[in-house]
Amino acid sequence: MSFLDHIHACNAWDPAGFVPWFLDGERMGRLDLGFADELRRWPGQFRVAPDAVHWTPTASDFDGRAQALAEINAVLVAAGVIDHLHGESFPVTAGGRHQARLLIDRACAPYFGVRAFGQHLNGFVRGAEGLKLWIGRRSADRRVCPSQLDNLVAGGLPWGLGLAENLRKECREEAGMTPDLADQARSVGAVTYCRGSKRGLKPDVIYCYDLELPEGFTPCNTDGEVAAFYLWPVEQVLQTVRDTGEFKLNCNLVIMDFLARHGYLDQDAPDYLDILQGLRSPLP
Repeated sequence: MSFLDHIHACNAWDPAGFVPWFLDGERMGRLDLGFADELRRWPGQFRVAPDAVHWTPTASDFDGRAQALAEINAVLVAAGVIDHLHGESFPVTAGGRHQARLLIDRACAPYFGVRAFGQHLNGFVRGAEGLKLWIGRRSADRRVCPSQLDNLVAGGLPWGLGLAENLRKECREEAGMTPDLADQARSVGAVTYCRGSKRGLKPDVIYCYDLELPEGFTPCNTDGEVAAFYLWPVEQVLQTVRDTGEFKLNCNLVIMDFLARHGYLDQDAPDYLDILQGLRSPLP
């Protein structure tokens, strides 16, 4: 394993296996070829061609389009094409969240290849023994990446919540932080990647945060999603990311970004610039 291996894994997809789909002439995402065929069930709404899918929903306003897509996805879930609904609404956008054209259930976003947004926080401690990072282990019953290592706080960014509000919520649920402590987190940019999966395409944006924690702080999970927490020296975290696949895939990118910004990646390494560029891969 290597740092670049994780970057390549997060950006592994074959453009030939997907077709763009358009809403009113605007490309909103990319569909797996097999999933595109499933949309032929609605010939009055979807025009499915070999090179593109065009959607003309039954309503033209924001809420109406969201309702039309929700009804379609409910049918696809019942048919077993989509495996479940999450219950959180994500924006459907070709750009930023503020440019949303409608909403989609979080679990359906990869099937339609639309951008998904999340927030990950690196919690760290400076002490006499040097810099250490808090690491979480995901619960064994998680639907995605059970029992793998994770950032201290990580979660999706649903519609209707601002970044600061959602970060407070995630910090409380995942690590038992007070709002005052969560508000001390420092915004440090974002990482981007685009990965093919069994559900479709994931062109994802993760907003990243650093939070220096007091030595006496111990995280406490409140939502059942974390099985354990570990406080590791930064060198152990670096080695685990570089040499293993123990971390949830996209968490590797968030940690690599932290390591680079805090001077723990070797600037003389031949792949240093490739790593930095790979942390912000262009989204289709």
